[in-house]
Order: sequence, then structure tokens, then C-alpha cells
Amino acid sequence: MKTELKGLSLGLALSLTAGAAEAEGTLALYNWGDYINPEILQKFTEETGIAVTLDTYSSNEEMLAKIQAGATGYDIVFPSVHMNDIMLKLGLLEKTGINEAPEFANIDPANLRSKEDPASEYCLPYAWGTVGIFYNEKVTGPIAGWDDFFAIPEKTGGKITLLDDMREVLAIGLIMTGASVNSADPAEVQAATDYILAHKGGVSAFTYESMPMLTSGDIAAAHFFVGGNVFFVDMPDVKYIIPAEGGTMYQENICVLASAPNKENARKFMEFYLKPEIAALNVAQQFNGTANVPARDLVPDFIKNNPSITVGAETLTRLHIFEDIAGALKFYDRAWNTIRTAQ
Repeated sequence: MKTELKGLSLGLALSLTAGAAEAEGTLALYNWGDYINPEILQKFTEETGIAVTLDTYSSNEEMLAKIQAGATGYDIVFPSVHMNDIMLKLGLLEKTGINEAPEFANIDPANLRSKEDPASEYCLPYAWGTVGIFYNEKVTGPIAGWDDFFAIPEKTGGKITLLDDMREVLAIGLIMTGASVNSADPAEVQAATDYILAHKGGVSAFTYESMPMLTSGDIAAAHFFVGGNVFFVDMPDVKYIIPAEGGTMYQENICVLASAPNKENARKFMEFYLKPEIAALNVAQQFNGTANVPARDLVPDFIKNNPSITVGAETLTRLHIFEDIAGALKFYDRAWNTIRTAQ
């Protein structure tokens, strides 16, 4: 789940350093907002004496821009796998040899998705999930996919939102026009742009803040990450689907920055996260998948048995994962600017 929790870092830093008078140094994490269970960080500090701080970001691009602008002091970042590849090409990541750790055997080979780091010599597969549609069925009635989603405003008067995310929004257009979400063809990117523009009139906002809006009833449906399920445990009318026409999946990896001041502590954290009970602890709070195979047997049944969270083989065939699009990024940037500024 990539929900944003910007005020977390200070309070978390204070809570994790309290009582750590014998701290064995520090560790600074830079992660997606509200994307790691604080209990994991507490347990890490208790076990190692290493005091942990956490700052958060809301997109891969925000994180990369900050690192490239010279932000220092961070040890670990959690990029999506395509951003993992971009950062490796830019020389921003440290080779950790985490694949030589004994418990690396817990990692599912299917999650070794990095094109630039296929053996995980640098980064550790961390978590994966899907991006789909949350909707209040009491307002919208049953829906199955993107066509139904975009029809909500006209059919029911309910409001809908899209993520404020270039790749995720354009991916909808690419999927719905029959192209790859990693297309480098300007004509295909233009067709995807036209599809989104044709439906933009019904979109109330591009935002990462849609879960509180759906909870309060201000919107009827939202394009969002599967981890949003955490908000609706006690709201059975709010449901999550992976669109019938197809959707995206993401994978985040734990990576150590080349500029990290605490590389040894960062490696200790990666090894700590290889423990099945630790990986499972994150799944229990985040409602997403884990690359740690033994951990999958430790997650709560309501997550394990939910086919929209623990997806089956058929559903996987409808999911697309982003790759580094290199020079084609300029087409996407132009398309996104057009989408965001069009009246």
C-alpha cells in the first residue's frame, strides 16, 4: 500500500530511539508512506540496538529527484523494480551481496524481476501488490473493470479519482487500447493519452488521498493500490477489484544507496527482513504480497484467502509490471503534462 503518511518520520524516530541508550549506530530509511509496519522497525532496534529513522515519499519520481538533488543521510530506499533498474544505471545503488545470505533461499525466484540485478546482488525483493479499483458498491452497484469505473459519474452521479501517477494513469490507457504498459511507440502512447482525455471529464481528482475520501463518502470509487484494503476492514460495502480488462502490479525492493553512511547497518536490516516472521508481519499490516515464500504461510487467513490480495494464476495473466522505458520517458512526460493540464 502506498498511502502517504508524511508526519511519520519524527514520531517514529523518537519512539524507536527511546530507550536505546546502547544503540549500535543508526539507520535512515526512505520509503513509501505508510508502507512498512512500525513494529518491524521496533523489533529491529530491540534486536540490534540500531536506532531507525524513517522519511516517506509518495512516488518513485519524488524519491529519485530528491536523491539526485543531493539528499544525503539516507541508507535504504524502496524503489519499484523499474526504478531499481534506473537507479542502478545511474550508479546510485550499493552492491550488498544480499543474495549470499543463508536465508535468501526464502526468496521466490519469480520475484527476481530486476533487469539490471537479476541475481539480487544489490537489492532484496521486498513486497508486491496490485493496482485496481476500490468502489462503494452501495453507491455504484457491482462493477467489473475500467469501462464500469469510468461510467460511474454519468450512471450514478458518484465521483471517481485516479492516482496522481504518470505511469499508473497512462497504463490504463495503454491497456485499454491494447498496448504494452511499457510501450516505447509514440503513437501508442498518444492513443493511451487520448483514451484518458476522453474520460477525464468524469474524474474529480488525480490524488494519493482517495482512501479517506472513499471512507467519508466524498467519492464513490478510486484507482488505488491493493493495500488500501486496510482502511475498509469494517466497511463491507467498499470492495476492491482487479479490472477485468487488466491492471498493473508493482514490486518494491530494499536497496542500499551508494551514498549510505551506514552500509553495514543497512545490510543487517536486509538480513533481518529475510526472516519469514518479519516479512509476514509486514503483509499483515499492508495487505499485499511478499517475496518470502515461508512467510506466505504465516499471514492472516483473511489476507491469504482473499483472491483480490493473494491473486491466483489466472489473475496474474491480466497484470502488467512496469519496466524502465529509458528514452521513451519523454513521450510519457509530454503525455502526462497534456493530461494534467487539459481543460
